[in-house]
Amino acid sequence: MNQYINKPTSAFIAASWVALIAGAAAYIIGLFNAPMLLNEKGYYLILILYGLFAAISLQKIVRDKLEGIQVTAIYFGLCWASIIICIALLAIGLWNASLALSEKGFYIMAFLLSLFGAVAVQKNIRDLDYLRTHTQPPSIPNYTNTEFQHIEHDEEKN
Repeated sequence: MNQYINKPTSAFIAASWVALIAGAAAYIIGLFNAPMLLNEKGYYLILILYGLFAAISLQKIVRDKLEGIQVTAIYFGLCWASIIICIALLAIGLWNASLALSEKGFYIMAFLLSLFGAVAVQKNIRDLDYLRTHTQPPSIPNYTNTEFQHIEHDEEKN
């Protein structure tokens, strides 16, 4: 891999989880309390679930490409298309919904915060896993007492 991976800080890990949980919880709680028919609530629920899956898949594919793992162009395109479709369907649904403008903005912001949080959490998980599997502590030679005396004796001769 050509790129150096830094270990994510605890603050960034926490902020990522807070963004994901806060965005998803706000969206779901708002949806539960919304004066909508059950089929409308189902529509918006499927959109966030599909959007979260698409965002995580896209992040994984981008990372796979960076690490030199082969990714098919069709799957890469499908992930991008899924993100665009989710956001477009949310925009169309909210445009036609009989909700106050502030409620529409609330759903958009909670949706986008959830997607951001999901991507950031996935990135942190991937970074930590990569660092765990690709970094090893420096090896320290395990000299026996006799070998150590031999090394000291050789150094004294020089």
